[in-house]
Amino acid sequence: MLLEIARDPEIRLRDVAQNIGITERAVQNIVSDLHEAGYLTRDRVGRRNRYHLNLDRHFRHHTEAHAPVRALVELFAAFEATIQRVGLDAGDGHPAAERS
Repeated sequence: MLLEIARDPEIRLRDVAQNIGITERAVQNIVSDLHEAGYLTRDRVGRRNRYHLNLDRHFRHHTEAHAPVRALVELFAAFEATIQRVGLDAGDGHPAAERS
């Protein structure tokens, strides 16, 4: 959820649900939980929401409590940049040119 919002702060929850393969209602519940926990804020822009992540907020679970959310977002952003740079298909790790 955090990664989808980091990629597109104006993404519709319906699109998040479709992208990650869960129901829109589940996405709404997760966003509500993230908002209540201080991981994100929502601003109304016309008929849409714009989300702002609190990247300095630390994870809740004790094994990850030392790390801010920023670490996760930056890790995946770097991974996605590498995938794009070398032309791999993120789904299977093979070069995109090898797909039929």
